[in-house]
Amino acid sequence: MDSARSWFNKLQTREKSIGKKKDMPPSGKEGTDEAPSSATKQRVAAAKQYIEKHYKEQMKHLQDRKERRYSFERKLADANVSEEEQNNILKQFEKKETEYMRLQRHKMSAEDFDLLTMIGKGAFGEVRICREKTTRNVYAMKKLKKSEMLRRGQVEHVRAERNLLAEVDHHCIVKLYCSFQDNEFLYLIMEYLPGGDMMTLLMRKDTLTEDEARFYVGETVLAIEAIHKHNYIHRDIKPDNLLLDRYGHLRLSDFGLCKPLDYAAFPDLNEKDVTPNRTSSAHGDGRQQTTPKRTQQEQLEHWQKNRRTLAYSTVGTPDYIAPEVLLKKGYGMECDWWSLGAIMYEMLVGYPPFYSDEPMTTCRKIVNWRTHLKFPEEARLTLDAKDLISRLLCSVDQRLGTKGAEEIKEHIWFNEVDWEKLYETEAAYLPQVTDELDTQNFEKFEESSDHSQASSKTGPWRKMLSSKDLNFVGYTYKNFELVNDDEVLEMAGLKKKEKAKRPNVMSLFDEPEGEEEQQAATEDDNDGEGSVRNRKTEPEPELTRSLSLPSPSADKPNLALPMD
Repeated sequence: MDSARSWFNKLQTREKSIGKKKDMPPSGKEGTDEAPSSATKQRVAAAKQYIEKHYKEQMKHLQDRKERRYSFERKLADANVSEEEQNNILKQFEKKETEYMRLQRHKMSAEDFDLLTMIGKGAFGEVRICREKTTRNVYAMKKLKKSEMLRRGQVEHVRAERNLLAEVDHHCIVKLYCSFQDNEFLYLIMEYLPGGDMMTLLMRKDTLTEDEARFYVGETVLAIEAIHKHNYIHRDIKPDNLLLDRYGHLRLSDFGLCKPLDYAAFPDLNEKDVTPNRTSSAHGDGRQQTTPKRTQQEQLEHWQKNRRTLAYSTVGTPDYIAPEVLLKKGYGMECDWWSLGAIMYEMLVGYPPFYSDEPMTTCRKIVNWRTHLKFPEEARLTLDAKDLISRLLCSVDQRLGTKGAEEIKEHIWFNEVDWEKLYETEAAYLPQVTDELDTQNFEKFEESSDHSQASSKTGPWRKMLSSKDLNFVGYTYKNFELVNDDEVLEMAGLKKKEKAKRPNVMSLFDEPEGEEEQQAATEDDNDGEGSVRNRKTEPEPELTRSLSLPSPSADKPNLALPMD
């Protein structure tokens, strides 16, 4: 109290002296009544935004902690353990909560991680495998250049990705463990999925069988449904963003570091932009009437040859973009279901439905989909598969999914799919993964001689990258699972020691018969990287391994306002 009174008295004395100065006549000195500079205004705005965010997060952390405690106690009460054991387990749980509070005060940086193999590279930055120095846990680090984000107007894009990954806690979505920043870069620390991506799988296999495609299209439906329930539109769903874990199960993400398709760069399109008599068949490039028709195999080879180049280009590929997006008419969540239809077509045929040598021609063909959507006879698609694709690649008012994902789930092509158990079954494809650092399912990238990124502290963007910049305030995030481990759950008997015997993928699409044969084909040694469950909607959570990153000596709060 004495210190508070002393501070208050000093404040009153200071205010009186300021009042006397105001009453004094002007001394003739210039600048005494100058308006605050733009830099000062920016600092004030950053401080205001930081303080508001800080107290909102404090309330949210308190509420989340209460919910975690309530959920854990409820599951503990249902477990077959004694009262003494329950008390011991609760003490362990409280210890983890304390570690999480300590982690919240820790200023994370890239120095906390050993950077390993690069698995992605683009105009905005890179993705690397990294190992946390204290826990030795392996993650994927996405590192983005602030200067490029600002110069290309992608601040909202990168913030939306961070917000989506932080908010949507679902087993169909890649898990975000934490995000942080420094003066030059933004960092996302995510789970590492060593199975590669759907683009790599399609390049290796050319096409999938309908059963394989049904499995992965089904998991993609669940992933899109998860983000739509949180009122997010992905808008950039493509095989590159469908990642596979070590057991072949799919996660939706956005590892695409190349520039997203710049719709504004294309001239205004309309549905009469390309007339039928100016185009060849759906397998030509659509520019000249004399363009020779390609067979399915020729088109497949041509697509495979250019696929990787398009994926990492600075222009982006429009092959999976809905026509209403290209026409700039405004769009909703239904545009993601168009992308699903284009991906399903590529899985079964070998290339996207409107592929062309030139992106502009592809856009014209998408806008005029009624003319250009064709199914090659060599692909031998079933009528049900053609029907589903046709009802996804169509006008918005007729497109399945416009009224919700259930419309798609109820389609006859998915008749035998058990949606509740889709992620519990053996995947349609098992990637080759030798250890936790294996990168054989990703493209190889050449390492530059200087691993450090070029400095962005000079040049015209220096002011935009100052520590007081408002664009990146509030980017920091830390997931509770960073400090959680399986030991507490195993003590309570709440974590399954191993996966129950699972049906294989074929059983999802066939009548339930031959149970003994199914059991013989299961894998008992899969501890389920794809089975992470720490969701509010899941009946039995399984919390991932990890523990606190900071040491007790790192408890000092950091007051660099806009950096948190």
